[in-house]
Amino acid sequence: MRLHINKLYELTRHLKLVFIVIAAAIILASTYFTNRLANSLAAEEQKKVEIWAEATHQSIIADENTDITFISSIIQGNTTIPVIMTDEKNNVIGSLNIEEPKTNIEQFYTKKIEQFKAHRPAIMFKLDNTVQYLYYDDSLFLKQLYYFPYIQLGVIIIFLLVAFFAFSGTKKAEQNQVWVGLSKETAHQLGTPISSLLAWVDLLKMRHQDDNLIGEMEKDVNRLGIIAERFSKIGSKPDLQLVNLNETLQNAVQYMSNRTSQKVLIQCHFPHGEAVFIKLNVPLFEWVIENLCKNAIDAMDGVGSIDISVFAKNDEIVIDVKDTGKGIEKGKFKVVFTPGFTTKKRGWGLGLSLAKRIIEEYHGGKIFVKQSEINVGTVFRIILREIPT
Repeated sequence: MRLHINKLYELTRHLKLVFIVIAAAIILASTYFTNRLANSLAAEEQKKVEIWAEATHQSIIADENTDITFISSIIQGNTTIPVIMTDEKNNVIGSLNIEEPKTNIEQFYTKKIEQFKAHRPAIMFKLDNTVQYLYYDDSLFLKQLYYFPYIQLGVIIIFLLVAFFAFSGTKKAEQNQVWVGLSKETAHQLGTPISSLLAWVDLLKMRHQDDNLIGEMEKDVNRLGIIAERFSKIGSKPDLQLVNLNETLQNAVQYMSNRTSQKVLIQCHFPHGEAVFIKLNVPLFEWVIENLCKNAIDAMDGVGSIDISVFAKNDEIVIDVKDTGKGIEKGKFKVVFTPGFTTKKRGWGLGLSLAKRIIEEYHGGKIFVKQSEINVGTVFRIILREIPT
């Protein structure tokens, strides 16, 4: 089962990478071909201006016997390209497709000519003993075409982001429904055998009143009841009560210490011995701490130490769970909270995912890997507000 879940996780990650690569290829190809088209049109537009300039030149030098009908049609055909014609002293002789202001016309044309010059050199042609210059700029259509690849790129990126988040949101919603359904069904299925076991424990206590082992058995059966209650709360808004955080942590640590190797030392460190009160759902919060401790014990192969430190920071309560285990690769700091991800030979890979849900969705806090070093250890950090909303 673990191998199947990990393969599914790896397949999902690979599909995401393939999706990103395909999206990048589409963006690059679209941008390349659009730019190529824009450059081709720019070259054609320049030829058009050169033809228009030559036609203008021919119309000027034509005598009264020359038929300039065709030349005039070429001149009149320019309805989009801004053109300014000047003499050799940059005095404006005429312009085309340029909207003049009502005031400061001379300064306006001086600025326009400088802009046109910076973009491309003027076309020069001679008329007898004089020289005239033709300055021109890209048409509005061509300018829009130059910007089009970037607009298209932005639209594609927005579309891909919307599609990605929609897909991720749908997938997360489906996963949540699966986990909630699985949790509630587990709680339901555990209910009947737990009730039966409690009845059997009561019967054994009546028949063997001096047997201390029956009391220990009763504790474990009651523990099963707590576990079933935890599963039943997944998917429902839990009731948060103001509790002593120190006592809650000590209870969870005590339970884990009694059920693990003596080679594992679990210690709590509180700020100056002061009690810290915070709103929690105790069964679910203890589940998070126990899960972190179990993962730490597995990472240490049953030998090492776990230190749980509590301190206040601004209006928040910080809880660090530090172990001396194998550590986590930096690239997997966020991945470890993904449902189905696990490095153990057994298990579904849901522990840290449920822990994240309990802390962030039910208690309004945060949980993350603060730091980790291979073969040195890991620190998980939980941040809670003093009074979660």
